[in-house]
Amino acid sequence: MTRSLLAICLFVGMSLGIIGHANATCNGSFVNPITDICWDCMFPLTIGDIEILPSDYADTDDNPASPICLCPRPPPEFVQIGIEVGFWEPVRLADVTHDPWCLVNLGGIQLVAPYQTGQTDRQNATGLSEKHKSSWNVHWYIYPVMYILEVLTDWVCEETGSFDIGYMTEIDPLWLDDQLAFLINPEAVLFDNPIAQAACAADCVAATAHLPLDPLFWCAGCQGSMYPLDGSISEQNSDIQGTQLMAERMAYKLHRELILWGTAGYEALCAKIPEPVIRKSQYRFQIVNPVPNAVGPDACLGIGGTTTLFEPFKMVPVSGENFGYLLWRKRNCCAF
Repeated sequence: MTRSLLAICLFVGMSLGIIGHANATCNGSFVNPITDICWDCMFPLTIGDIEILPSDYADTDDNPASPICLCPRPPPEFVQIGIEVGFWEPVRLADVTHDPWCLVNLGGIQLVAPYQTGQTDRQNATGLSEKHKSSWNVHWYIYPVMYILEVLTDWVCEETGSFDIGYMTEIDPLWLDDQLAFLINPEAVLFDNPIAQAACAADCVAATAHLPLDPLFWCAGCQGSMYPLDGSISEQNSDIQGTQLMAERMAYKLHRELILWGTAGYEALCAKIPEPVIRKSQYRFQIVNPVPNAVGPDACLGIGGTTTLFEPFKMVPVSGENFGYLLWRKRNCCAF
């Protein structure tokens, strides 16, 4: 696994015409899959709507009732009979950093780009009446860690593939420009009003107590607003709150671009389904950098859950201004 990560770093460096070097502000560490991942977040494990392995973490509310499922197949089979299984799977990693080309979850490697892009603003508040504005870069990694570690062997429901860098916002012209981001989220104007934003308070309570409210798709609960789908925050209270929001927005953005698809519920039993509007309840986020949060009731938060209880212990002064998150995704699957 270590050799694969190093090979990926070398490939990225060659393909961009860049080299990596040490940087005083680019700090990070490799994610230890044994100690840094909250493996309890994989549960509950369900067959139909029956919990086989229960969990204290909230589960989605629409596990199919029947344990038996049918999926269409090409002839001569036509139909495949299986068992409906529901579980949570770690599938993606995200860097959230002010520093362009800083690969936080790859050990803090700083890539030197041949051109300047992705310059961000740190939180700025020079007066009590001034909003806390900030902007961040996000790097999105394909991370099917259960497949890489062979936690479950030859299981059709498991995310397969290899570790890879899937998205870097430094090369996305929409990411740090609210006006360009409007091209992929024109509906944002409908929710830029006090009434729509006040509804996010209910989403904050629901996400913290159980699950986020999927009908309030424009809300990121306690983190603020999902819109615009870019890296700018108009009201940041803390780095943890801001970076959690960035990871959540990135997931929504990738849904809007049809890069992420739906995997939860009856409709997704036989195949992933397109969801240009994110279904928030099918995701959990776990912080893994600079200080992993691998145990406890708030180890893997649903979108919009409050970070207040754990964030003072997950920030490192001076050297801990870059963050990494692990994305957990609910999977309902017809296992053959």
